[in-house]
Amino acid sequence: MRRRRGAAAERSCLRAWSAENRGLAERWREAGGAAAGAAAGRQQRGGFGELLLRMRGLPATLPTLPLELTVLYNSLLFTMGASDSAVEGQEQIRQGLLRVLEACGACGQDLSSEELWQKVLQEVTVAELQAPLHQLGALQAAWWLSTGRLGSIIGLLRLLSNSEGLGKAHWSKVENELLSLLKAWRVPAEGDSLPLVQSTRDLKEILCTSAAFLQGLCGGGLQEFEAGNFPAARSFLQEAAGGFCSKKVLAQIYTCLGCCTQRMGKPQTALQHLKQALQVDFQCLPALSHVAAVYHELGETDAELQALALLYEALEKTPPAAASSSPYFLVRTELLVHTPVLASLLRHHHPSEVKYLLAQRCLQHGRVADAVEHYLDFLALLQEGLQQQVALDGSSAVPRIPEVFLEAASALEQAERYQDAISVCEEVISRTTGLIPRVLLLEERLEQPECPSPQEGLAGGLLAQKKENLSCLAWRAAGYLHQGWMWGKLGEIKEAVTQFSRCLGELLRVQLCGPGVQPTENLLPEVEVLQKIRLLALIGRGTQFLELGRHKKALLDFQHGLQVSPGDPAAASYLVQALWNLDRKPEAAAQWQKLSQRPSKEDGQQEGQGRPVPLYLVSCLKQAMFPHSDDLGRSIQNYLGSTTQDR
Repeated sequence: MRRRRGAAAERSCLRAWSAENRGLAERWREAGGAAAGAAAGRQQRGGFGELLLRMRGLPATLPTLPLELTVLYNSLLFTMGASDSAVEGQEQIRQGLLRVLEACGACGQDLSSEELWQKVLQEVTVAELQAPLHQLGALQAAWWLSTGRLGSIIGLLRLLSNSEGLGKAHWSKVENELLSLLKAWRVPAEGDSLPLVQSTRDLKEILCTSAAFLQGLCGGGLQEFEAGNFPAARSFLQEAAGGFCSKKVLAQIYTCLGCCTQRMGKPQTALQHLKQALQVDFQCLPALSHVAAVYHELGETDAELQALALLYEALEKTPPAAASSSPYFLVRTELLVHTPVLASLLRHHHPSEVKYLLAQRCLQHGRVADAVEHYLDFLALLQEGLQQQVALDGSSAVPRIPEVFLEAASALEQAERYQDAISVCEEVISRTTGLIPRVLLLEERLEQPECPSPQEGLAGGLLAQKKENLSCLAWRAAGYLHQGWMWGKLGEIKEAVTQFSRCLGELLRVQLCGPGVQPTENLLPEVEVLQKIRLLALIGRGTQFLELGRHKKALLDFQHGLQVSPGDPAAASYLVQALWNLDRKPEAAAQWQKLSQRPSKEDGQQEGQGRPVPLYLVSCLKQAMFPHSDDLGRSIQNYLGSTTQDR
């Protein structure tokens, strides 16, 4: 009699619990699924959680387990997107599997997650439990995929498919074992009596897409994308693009495909993929920034600037709502795929970064008026606290702020706004006052150790500080350098000489040491910039001395310039001019002949040697070029002709 009453009570509870599960699932669907919002999701999670708690208050029995595992599955679907999902989800699945073993008279408390799944799937053969176990297995695979445990997923899928492995002859070129097992996995049909808020078949499709997407970026732990194995990465990403995902994720996949093909040396194909990304989701702004990068690589300046302008306009607007995911899906690809590689490829630029890129590109391509406008806009943004707006840690396109000021001064100078440019340079000079030691002792060949010991780490820290001091010195000296050229343009020759002299005086702080090291050999990048500034300041001051008729002082500066940079064509040409003005015609003619005998491309090769100069020095390089005079060349040739006749 008691057994009958117990069975009747169990059936009654089972009917009530089943009705409650159905009611919760139907309310979720009627509310619009995942589109119902976070508050509705938390409410549903609480409802399924309370129901599960009541069911687990009774001993596990085989008749109630299919419903209990279904409720667990529905509950965990809502847990997946929560911040505590990893810990809670794994523990809930473990408790569910232990309840299955308990109902079968077995235990597995001391087993790992993988071992527990193996024991349950190999020992529990009850037909009614197969579909619920496959549902739970799909969720377990999702959690393992999100943490990169691909080997564990392969083992689980082999158990679910009752297979030790599939014949490799049946795999396509883009598949590996994980994708093959996922595709071959036959999910049991779901009964109407146990409704789910997200079907296992849909979850399986999302797992396939996510696995292909993830392996395209970090295939099998081999880091396909980062290691440069782009053909393999491309194959996985193409597989993912044909899978089951939201428009947002599909746009991300196309963006990654574009980056992949760009690195494969196929810029036109990259543009096609990036445009596909924007067609699928016009809010995928990282794709637009990559479009600009591809056009930059192709040298298509107009298209690049247009893409950057569109990107800036889009970023300036109120951030739009994220592209909608599939409304009924709680577990989505974007919850499962999150890697440093993906975060880097899909990094969102701040409007300030794009504004700087517009300014920089315009300056590089001689669009001075546009460059000035963009630089002034960017400097205005500094007043709003740019440090809180963009990352200035190397991941940003924005260089150090003093360099931006100097680039802005260069743009203003080229726009003939000399007083404004002088004011911008003065800002750099005033901000660096007191930041630089009076003397900087530096070994030219000092390098950062690759694997520093504690002692080497200390030395590396000292080197980093010295490099910072050298950078500050370069910015300060460049400020004076620009002011010198600009005062010269304004006709204030004496003031120009003063600024060039201040620039050279600042550079005297650096004292290079190191026995046997040649002056131009193996320089640190920062020292090389300082040497270039020294050369430009000497040429600049020398040209002003020529204007004043102080040819001996001009000659000394040009000679010192050639000591700093032997063979520099501008310094050598001005040296000829100074010698000729001093009536030292034999020396001038000899130097002119030596200069004329150089190969025609040597000047270009000279400029191309070493590291490229910073953008803020490019205009100074142009101003330092010798204005080749036919009159001087003709005079020297006439002189040489007359001396030949005299002989």
